[in-house]
Amino acid sequence: MSAPPAPRPATESSVPPGAPPAAPATAGPSATGTPARRPALDWRLRFAALSLIWGFSFLLIKVGTDAYAPFQVTFGRLVSGTAVLAVVMAVKRERLPRSARTWGHLAVAAFFLNALPFSLFAYAELTIPSTLAGICNATSPLWGMALSLVALSEDRPTRRRVAGLGLGFLGVLTVLGAWQGFSGLDFGGTAMALLASLSYPIGWIYVRRTLAGDDASTLALTGSQLFLGTVQLAVVTPLFTGMPGGFPVLPTLAVLALGALGTGLAVLLQYGLVQEVGPTTAQMVTYFIPVIATAAGVAVLGEELSWNTPVGALVVLAGAALTQSRPRAA
Repeated sequence: MSAPPAPRPATESSVPPGAPPAAPATAGPSATGTPARRPALDWRLRFAALSLIWGFSFLLIKVGTDAYAPFQVTFGRLVSGTAVLAVVMAVKRERLPRSARTWGHLAVAAFFLNALPFSLFAYAELTIPSTLAGICNATSPLWGMALSLVALSEDRPTRRRVAGLGLGFLGVLTVLGAWQGFSGLDFGGTAMALLASLSYPIGWIYVRRTLAGDDASTLALTGSQLFLGTVQLAVVTPLFTGMPGGFPVLPTLAVLALGALGTGLAVLLQYGLVQEVGPTTAQMVTYFIPVIATAAGVAVLGEELSWNTPVGALVVLAGAALTQSRPRAA
């Protein structure tokens, strides 16, 4: 899955899992009058890299749980992801938030945007294929739209967005094979994957309500949030798991890659995309994640794929796209 969050108020009702705050895009001259330096790598290549990294995250979770308990996979993921951001923050000399209030809100955000969904996806993939987990992840914009109608007064329902919500959940029923009585479906694993997807918009809405206007940088807030998520898992993991019997190479590398790439590097890529092309374009990565997750699960792990899975996934993505649409300005 996708990866962690950015603690800043988003300008959209929801953003991709793990996406950083929807900060205003910056282009042109900087505040000091010097031209903004253009990144060496074109944004389209970085967009493609981010899609691949987050799409392969579900495969890495599946490989990691072959040797480690789900909480151990999540803890390793957060440790390596936090380490990447800590290095970047040190190089850029970013200051940590100073307010106890900010740290308190970040702890709640870390729970809903990191510790809880990462752990739920890891537990879910003990019993469901990575392809299904990736598709469940794509329902986050649907949950976000439904919750924002209740929790955010600025998000008014429109016919198009309500239609998108209904279409999206029809796609979920298609993926799950509702007309067959959900035959062969593991309810526990599927429910955990859907709850993980629901956890993201809960966290985003909480962030919008509590951290709007905080003077710390997005990078500092995100790094601090990941650190708090790591602390939470450091407390929980020993209570529910014992020491691993060994450290097999492939699962260990999968967990390290999941954190360093799928959590640390991915956040930096998404942050850069938001700054360069804006949150609306950057969040389009959401629609590529389930496609890549499905292809990776089938091609690499040999997972079976029935016709209703890709068809339902397309319906889910179409519904999610409608929920994110905005009326054109006159």
